[in-house]
Amino acid sequence: MVTEHLSPLDLAFWRIESADHPMHLGALAVFRATGPGAAERAVRLLTARCVAVPRLRRRIRDVLLPVGAAAWSPDPGFDPARHVFLVRTDEAVPHAAAGPLMARPLDRTLPPWEAHVLAGPDPDSFAVLFKFHHALADGLGALALAATLFDEATVPRPPVRPVPEQRGGSVLRRLPGVLAARVQDVGQALEIGAAVARAGLPLGVPAALTADSTGSGARAVAGLALDLDEVNLVRKGAGGTVNDVLIALVAGALRRWLAGRGDPEPWGAGPRALIPVSRRRGPAGSRGAGNRLSGYLLRLPLAEADPLRRLNSVRVAMDRNKDAGPARGAGAVALLADHVHPLGHRLGGPLVAQAARLLFDILVTSVPLPSFTFTLGGSPVREVYPLAPLARGQSLAVAVSTYKGTVHYGLVADAAAVPDLAALAGALRAELDELVREVS
Repeated sequence: MVTEHLSPLDLAFWRIESADHPMHLGALAVFRATGPGAAERAVRLLTARCVAVPRLRRRIRDVLLPVGAAAWSPDPGFDPARHVFLVRTDEAVPHAAAGPLMARPLDRTLPPWEAHVLAGPDPDSFAVLFKFHHALADGLGALALAATLFDEATVPRPPVRPVPEQRGGSVLRRLPGVLAARVQDVGQALEIGAAVARAGLPLGVPAALTADSTGSGARAVAGLALDLDEVNLVRKGAGGTVNDVLIALVAGALRRWLAGRGDPEPWGAGPRALIPVSRRRGPAGSRGAGNRLSGYLLRLPLAEADPLRRLNSVRVAMDRNKDAGPARGAGAVALLADHVHPLGHRLGGPLVAQAARLLFDILVTSVPLPSFTFTLGGSPVREVYPLAPLARGQSLAVAVSTYKGTVHYGLVADAAAVPDLAALAGALRAELDELVREVS
């Protein structure tokens, strides 16, 4: 059997994890129950179906060679009961129950994922919190994995495309091209490193976006659903893309939230937002390929009081990032993982985790979802809130997805640093309302 080693970026995510800063991402799916016992039926289905998904039965183990590397291997004692759980809660809003679950690291001796079925007081709904370690999947990869557990009739299976045969000739004939590619890679790494250094000045970063370097370990989760038609109304009236509007909403909401807390007026260039960029073409390409991520870095213009000018500032910055491409600039830090030896990841993981605060101030990520309706045991998904991991030294991570005409913001925060996360969710609603008024 051929050993499948973790890719450099997957290995980096595995090594930088700590008990107070787990590196799993999540998705909170809220279902409309089709009848009594829907949550219990969901547990039975997830338990039965996960056994048939090979990637969900694999764990990560250290290997002797290369030194510092890790690889995937089947879990001989795989037990679905250690991954699928029924959680009965008195919380009427599933986000409240999701916070403590997101704070709990995955068991590193087991396949790194969990599914928690949340049965609350509302008999007409239930929720499922999926947790996937970032070494196992990025946002699109997690979508593909979760889709394997939903009802098959509602999840179109992409056609399997054959891999073209490689016809490269002899090794000697290919050698000049390999050397040229290596030189290009080193040049790219140096360029990204220089861009990171230039972008590292902490100009106008609100104290509310920073947490104690150790972190509390506790997590708060909040979610907000917005009408995509309203977002499109702003896009058409002010220009830019839907994603530009979604990022600008975060900037405006942060400004409102800070004012509501009585914090000082924002100043300077603003906090650095890391915008991850998938290097895949779609969910079908996410299977078995590990993380394929780059990113853009932009300053959120919190000091700008005018909402339309904030949006224009975001649009201009994103256009500049797109013109440069996802393989250049300070946001492409994920690509540097390819240039680190596995032993470097093992020894330097804790240092890299502590350096996250030096690279960016807040994560704002978007996870595209398909337009069809997911169901589980016949119960349709009505809301999907993506949840991002929280880096050391940072108090807030924002993830957003669009599903069935609705935009869902998933907010994850250090519960000690951000005790008023619900207020930030309300500020997102207020910011969209103001932008709609501005363009109407």
